[in-house]
Amino acid sequence: MTEGLILGWEEWIALPGLGLLALKAKVDTGARTSALHAFDIEPFGPANRPKLRFAVHPVPGRTDLTIACSAPIKDRREVTSSNGESELRYVIETALRIGEAEVPVEVTLTDRTNMAYRMLIGRQAIQPDWRVSPTESFCQPRLSYEVYHTAEVKLAAPHRSLRIAVLSREDNFSTRRIVTEGEARGHTVEVIDTTRCYMAINALAPEVHYDGKRLPRYDAVIPRIGAGVTSYGTAVLRQFETLGTLCINGSAGITASRDKLHAHQMLAAKGIGMPQTAFAASPKDTDNLIGLVGSGPLIIKLLESTQGKGVVLAETKKAAQSVIDAFRGLRANFLVQHFVREAAGEDIRCLVVDGRVVASMKRTAGGDDFRSNLHRGGTAQAVRISKEERETAVRAARVFGLGLAGVDLLRGHDGPKVLEVNSSPGLQGIEEATGKNIAALLYDAIEKRVRPAPVRKRRGGA
Repeated sequence: MTEGLILGWEEWIALPGLGLLALKAKVDTGARTSALHAFDIEPFGPANRPKLRFAVHPVPGRTDLTIACSAPIKDRREVTSSNGESELRYVIETALRIGEAEVPVEVTLTDRTNMAYRMLIGRQAIQPDWRVSPTESFCQPRLSYEVYHTAEVKLAAPHRSLRIAVLSREDNFSTRRIVTEGEARGHTVEVIDTTRCYMAINALAPEVHYDGKRLPRYDAVIPRIGAGVTSYGTAVLRQFETLGTLCINGSAGITASRDKLHAHQMLAAKGIGMPQTAFAASPKDTDNLIGLVGSGPLIIKLLESTQGKGVVLAETKKAAQSVIDAFRGLRANFLVQHFVREAAGEDIRCLVVDGRVVASMKRTAGGDDFRSNLHRGGTAQAVRISKEERETAVRAARVFGLGLAGVDLLRGHDGPKVLEVNSSPGLQGIEEATGKNIAALLYDAIEKRVRPAPVRKRRGGA
C-alpha cells in the first residue's frame, strides 16, 4: 500500500530490478524525470529491442564497488539540468522501492560522480497520494550501505541480459550452439574473429579494437581460440582480463594447456596421474629417452598436435627410434609416452564446467586406429565414471584455472591417467552422446559468476 506515504527531501531507496539494494536519493519536485548515476553507458542488442549496459557506484567515494546493470531502452531525451546545461540521456524504466511501496518509474542515466546523491527522484515518480515534506528528511525507513558488504548483494542480483563475446575464427557447431543458447536466454552474443582484433595498450585506458572501432564493455568473454593462433589469441584475451572482463578461461591457462610438455609438468607437480612421459632435445639421448618410458609400444606426440594429428604409435623400440629421428630431422618438438595398452583404444572425455564434471563420454577408436578422436572416425557413447575419475578431471581443470575444459582420461590398471586438458572442447560429440545441454550449463556458470560480489569494509566504516 502506498496510501499516505510521506517523503522528506532525502530518502533511502532501492532499485531491486537493477540489483541496487540501498541508495540515498534527493527528492526534487523541480525535476520532471528521476535521474540515476551511471557510467560506461553503452547500447547493445537487436535494433528492434535495444538494451543498455551500464555500471553504477552506489556508494559515494567507493569506486571499488561496482554494480553492472542492464535494461531495455525506453527512450532518449534532451534533459536540461538545474545549471542550464542540456544533455541527451538514455531513459529506462525500473521499479523504485521506498519503504513498503514499490512503483515503476522512468529514470534517465547520467554520470553523477561529483553529486552527493546517486539518485534524484523527480515528480513523475511521486504518486498522487504521496506527500513531500521539504523540511524533513528520511521519513521512510532507513536502509544501509552495509548491505553491499554482505552476501545479500549477490543473492538479490536480478537475472539480466548480458553482453557476451565469443572469440572464435570458425563458424562451427560449438560456436553456433553458444550463440543460439545465449540468445535464447535473452543475452546478446557477438562472435569476434580474434585475428581481426588489435589493442591499445596503456595504463589509463586499455582498449580492444575491431574493424576500426573500439569494442564495447562485455560482461563475459568465451574464448574459442584455435591452436594456430594461440599466441595472438591469448594476447587479445589478456587485454580483456586487464579491462576486468570475466573470461571463462584465462589466457595463462590456455597457454599452459596448449604446450603439452608444460601441461604435463604442471599436472605432475600436483600429483595427477598420467602416462609415463619423457622429453629430450639432443639426438644422442634417444635410447635413454625411450628407456625412461619402456621398450614399447610407445606414443610419440608433437607438442603442437591437436585432434590426434601428429600422434604416432611405435610398436617396437626400433620403430620408435625411426619416428624420433624423423621428427628431429624436421626440427619438431615432441614428447614420448608409455602406451597404456589396457585402455584398448578407448578414452574418457570429461567435460568440466565451473569446477564440476557435467558430462562424460567414452570414445572408441575406429577400425584398427589407436586414436579415439571423433574427428578421426572414433565413436562416442555416454559413460558412468568413478569418483576417482571425476575428482581427477576436476583437479586437472583446476590446475589450469579453466572454467570450461575437456579432460581426456585413460583407464589404467593403477587408476585414471590424464592424457590432455583441452581449453576449447567441442560440444557436438558430447551433447549428442549424453543428450545434455552443455551450452546451457556454461551459461548457468557465467550468469552465476557475473553477479556482484560483496566488498570489504574500509577501516573507519563504509
